[in-house]
Amino acid sequence: MRQTLALCLLSLLSLPTSLHAHFGMIIPSANTVDQQQPSVHLRLSFSHPFAGIGMDMERPAAFYTSKEGKREDLTARLSPATVMGHQGWSLDYSPKRPGVYWFVMEPQPYWEASEDLSIIHSTKTAVSAFDGDEGWAEPLGLKTEIVPLLRPFGNYGGNTFVGQVLLDGKPVPGSVVEVEYYDQNKDRAGQKALQAPSDAHVSQVVLADGRGIFTFSCPAAGWWGFAALNEGNFTLKNPQGKEKGVELGAVLWLYLDPFPRAGTAQ
Repeated sequence: MRQTLALCLLSLLSLPTSLHAHFGMIIPSANTVDQQQPSVHLRLSFSHPFAGIGMDMERPAAFYTSKEGKREDLTARLSPATVMGHQGWSLDYSPKRPGVYWFVMEPQPYWEASEDLSIIHSTKTAVSAFDGDEGWAEPLGLKTEIVPLLRPFGNYGGNTFVGQVLLDGKPVPGSVVEVEYYDQNKDRAGQKALQAPSDAHVSQVVLADGRGIFTFSCPAAGWWGFAALNEGNFTLKNPQGKEKGVELGAVLWLYLDPFPRAGTAQ
C-alpha cells in the first residue's frame, strides 16, 4: 500500500508544474488598418499563449483571407518565422478595399502523444480595413468555428465577448471553451511577464449553452484567444500507424484596446 502511494506521489510530482493549453494563433500587428497604417504583419504559430511557450508548426495546410464570402489563398506567400523561439510563419498583407478581412489558418494535424490524439485547430481573426463594418457575424463555413456575436474589433478591455460554437455548421450545445490571454511581454526583452495566481488561472474555461452560445468578460486589454474543443467524427493515424481520435478546435483571436483615460491623446 505504501509503495503504491509512493508511486502515485512520484507520478504527480513528475507532471509539469503548469498546465498549458494548446492554441492555434494568428496575431496581426493591428486589427484595424487605415490610410496611415495600410498594412498588417501577421504571425502564425501553435503555442501556449499565456506562458509564452512555442512549439514547432509545419507549414499550414491552408491560409487565406475571406471577405464577403470571397477567399484569397495566401498559403504560398507565408515565410518561415521564429515565434516564441520555435518554427512559425509570417506574412505582410495590405487590404485594397474597405471591409472586414477574416484571416483563417487550417493547420496540419498535430500529434499529441500525452493525450493520445491528433489536434486540428481551425484558427481565425478579423481585421477591419478602412472602417469596414460588414459581415463580421457571418460563419465562414469552416469544419468548426466560433462565430462572434460581439463585433470582433473596436472593443475595450473589460468588454464581454459573446460567441457561438459551430461544428459542421450546426450549434454545439455545452461545448467546452478554453480562454487564454496572450502575454506579449514574454516576447519582449526587458518587459515584465504576468504571473498567474495558480495553474487554473492560465487557461480559463466556460461552457456554451444549449444553443452553443457562450460569454466571457475579458478583464484586461490585449489579445484573447477562445478555443472551443470538440471530438471529431473521424480518426487519423498516429506516428505508429494506428487510428486515433481527433480534437477539433475552433479558435478565434480578439484584440481589446486599453480604455482611454481623461487627458490622454487620442
